[in-house]
Amino acid sequence: MTHITPKQREDVPDLAPMLQMVEASMGFLPTAMMTMAHWPELSQAVGGLGATILTGGELDPGLKQMIAFAVSNAAGCRYCQAHTAKSAQKNAVSAEKIQAIFEFESSDLFSDQEKAALRVAVHAGMVPNAVEAQHMAELSVHFNDKQAVEVVAVISMFGFLNRWNDTMATTLEDAPKSFAADQLAAHGWVAGKHE
Repeated sequence: MTHITPKQREDVPDLAPMLQMVEASMGFLPTAMMTMAHWPELSQAVGGLGATILTGGELDPGLKQMIAFAVSNAAGCRYCQAHTAKSAQKNAVSAEKIQAIFEFESSDLFSDQEKAALRVAVHAGMVPNAVEAQHMAELSVHFNDKQAVEVVAVISMFGFLNRWNDTMATTLEDAPKSFAADQLAAHGWVAGKHE
């Protein structure tokens, strides 16, 4: 159970347009966003940052979700793992590929470009950060500077969200929880430690 009770929509009418946009994009309203709504400016800032990072730029949105999943897995955030796996599927990443992210290094389902991005994500999600110069050099073989910035932006955004959701014990919504239980259980995914 979450440590701080999320706000209800009617409590934050000024956030209505942003909440509608987030719900339309994700298919549900994230509990994390409603907990952030205790500080409406934070909800707006995170919502805007998320929209820029996940829907803007040059990288494929499915790749961005795989990066987010990989960094969330390395950080151990079950809430974000469920969200990003579901969002990857929504962005045309196959269930087989989502499940294979756990073993991306040895899987033929991933291109060298995808492996380079996922490798940086996994190492960045470790504490302490384990990204080495070689990882970034491999990234630069497959991505231009702007695209590499996008990769690191996704990783960094989920660094914040991983810490937020694990610290707040954010309650996972039904849609991503069901998806993760069906698609990721074979790889050890279970509902968050706070459920």
